[in-house]
Amino acid sequence: MATILIVDDEKNMRATLGRGLRLEGYDTLEAGDGEQALRRVESEAVDLILLDLQMPVIDGFEFLERLRAAGRTLPVVVLTAHGSIDRAVRAVRLGAHDFIEKPPAMERILLTVANALGHSHLRNENRRLAEEAGLGGEILGESAVMRELGETMRRVAPTEAGVLLLGENGTGKELVARALHDASPRHDRPLVTVNCAAIPATLFESELFGHARGAFTGATEARRGKFQQAHGGTLFLDEVGEVPPALQPKMLRALESGDVERVGGRGPEKVDVRVIAATNRDLEAEVAAGRFRQDLFYRLLVVPIRIPPLRHRRDDIPLLARHFLAAACRRNRVRGKELAADALGALDRYPWPGNVRELRNAMERAAIMTAGDEVRGNDLDFLHAGRDAPPAERSELVAEVRRHERDLILAALERNRWRMARTARELKLERSHLYKKMKSLGIERPDDD
Repeated sequence: MATILIVDDEKNMRATLGRGLRLEGYDTLEAGDGEQALRRVESEAVDLILLDLQMPVIDGFEFLERLRAAGRTLPVVVLTAHGSIDRAVRAVRLGAHDFIEKPPAMERILLTVANALGHSHLRNENRRLAEEAGLGGEILGESAVMRELGETMRRVAPTEAGVLLLGENGTGKELVARALHDASPRHDRPLVTVNCAAIPATLFESELFGHARGAFTGATEARRGKFQQAHGGTLFLDEVGEVPPALQPKMLRALESGDVERVGGRGPEKVDVRVIAATNRDLEAEVAAGRFRQDLFYRLLVVPIRIPPLRHRRDDIPLLARHFLAAACRRNRVRGKELAADALGALDRYPWPGNVRELRNAMERAAIMTAGDEVRGNDLDFLHAGRDAPPAERSELVAEVRRHERDLILAALERNRWRMARTARELKLERSHLYKKMKSLGIERPDDD
């Protein structure tokens, strides 16, 4: 449960608020002035602050200013005397989430606290997702493929078109879906996410379309499905290739007509949703194998957006790695660290099967486990330590991969008559990265006759 810091110079007020909050399951801490409160925030894990404005030593306004200067984004609910609304408004401008007039009713306190904690959780989750996929308001990446992705998103986001996100695990499909929603006219309505791979087949219909009371054993109350919850907003169907074949006709009907029917319901309900779907499967192959309906596939495939794997955007690795390393140091409250040149070389050589998510996790581990202020190449040896193959087999595998990569690049160079720009475009590489690859693999341009 959340921990709430009560900051008030009146001992009885602290005791009353603390008692009421603890009865609701919250943990509480107390401080009699702003100076004590700042020390509490630095030493304790605090989730929310109830703050009186009129206090000795440091008043509520100075406390808010110092909290903001320290970069802390804790939700703060201000307690203000009757008739001091102008002071409360000033506090909100300094970063307070809300204010309550004294003497506060416990029901109002509990409702405001719950709302503030919910808002804080949503903000933190958005930040976590942004860091995970390399997005911070906009996509991090300067490579050609990422600039192309950004331009596609800017064109598609303001429309009502359905989108199918294609890409490997860990490339950031959920973050792209969130960015499309946030840049759309539906941004102030819900974004509802469904992980289709995590829903048992027996519960799929109820989860997506809801159920009526008494529809099946245990359905003691009517329940809205994800389509109804997303009404007016966006429905993100992650791993859409996992939708059971028996349910695909009902999903197609919902997408085409906006009609959904609850399990055990008496008729269809109209919903207005924009659907963004994502998959790491080859849906065309699934259609050919009879596991996915062709008409549903084409209904989802209005605007396909392919999110590149990290190995196709290696020029972005230094930028992403520094971003993730700095974020991990802040999150884990350790000193900031830099990436040495040999560490950047190790990151560039690694194949990144887990894509951006794996890079983020690697930087998290490096932030925590590296003793000094610089992450060096040997600090990243753990990237290879988890491989199942013995060292000799791993060495043979790496050599085989290098030989295959060398053959591919040489063949592309020959096809394009060693024109570097054309070869780089065919291989979807930056020209600078192609030169690096050629040097690393010992490929030299033949002398002209």
